[in-house]
Amino acid sequence: MRDHGGNLDAAMARFGGGDSDWVDLSTGINRVPYPVGPLPARAWTALPTRSDMTRLEDAARQAYGSTAEVVPLTGAQAAIQSVPFLHTPGEARVLSPTYNEHAAALRTGGWRVTQVGVMSDLAGADLAVVVSPNNPDGRSFAPGALRDLARRVGLLVVDESFGDARPGASVSRDAMPENVVVLRSFGKFYGLAGVRLGFALGQGALMDRMRALAGPWPVSGPGIEIACTALSNRAWQAQTIARLQEDCVRMDGLASRAGWTLVGGTELFRTYATQDAVRIQEQLAEAHIWSRVFPYDPTWIRLGLPAPEEWAQVEAGFASL
Repeated sequence: MRDHGGNLDAAMARFGGGDSDWVDLSTGINRVPYPVGPLPARAWTALPTRSDMTRLEDAARQAYGSTAEVVPLTGAQAAIQSVPFLHTPGEARVLSPTYNEHAAALRTGGWRVTQVGVMSDLAGADLAVVVSPNNPDGRSFAPGALRDLARRVGLLVVDESFGDARPGASVSRDAMPENVVVLRSFGKFYGLAGVRLGFALGQGALMDRMRALAGPWPVSGPGIEIACTALSNRAWQAQTIARLQEDCVRMDGLASRAGWTLVGGTELFRTYATQDAVRIQEQLAEAHIWSRVFPYDPTWIRLGLPAPEEWAQVEAGFASL
């Protein structure tokens, strides 16, 4: 099933209220976005040049601490949809449960897809997918373990879309094996999902193929300007990581007092085990707080982290459970 969070319009249709009434915690998008300042007129009126793209690639490479090649794309989703065409279709294995677009995109691209529960079962696949940190359970895998896995598969795709708050944990920071592709999201950590920007990192022929699949001008001029500024702002990044870590503790405290058990999470979302996730989602929705539940586990509920001005509404919603 290609179900997702972010379906706030469906929540409003059922439970009422407008955009300003709701706290949408159904995604893992930072609720305190990077402050976008004025943009040069040229960003709106001219096609991005090769030098514009190079500037963006360099900013991403420095932000991620990587020496790999960088290919900017229209969101990490665009990278996911390109992955099936990087290799001749065969047997793909996806470490699961995880973001369901990986398996769906591979099946659409003609791959035979098996979802496995432990990393050792990925060995032998023509293509393997690992999301680290994982969505929704927060599992993370050391770069060394991923490099070892790369020697036992044809192509290894590592989705690090939720990795910005853990800058030292990327498999792209040291020499990457030639059969590894790392995916990164810009919109989640920077709270600017509408920019639609992501990156693929890798080496040689794989990145040549990714560029060919992306085509000309895969990223907008405004997106380039916003991202170059945000990716270079180390002070904002450090302050945001510190705030998110504090907010994780605060959310975990609310969940614990409600009798929930922490399944796992990242600095952008938390996933809990409850007695009845759908019932709790509906109760929170009555307080205009939207969350995420999962068709494969009726006990799991996932919540993003509120902005500072949203905590009072969230705490009141928990008090009503």
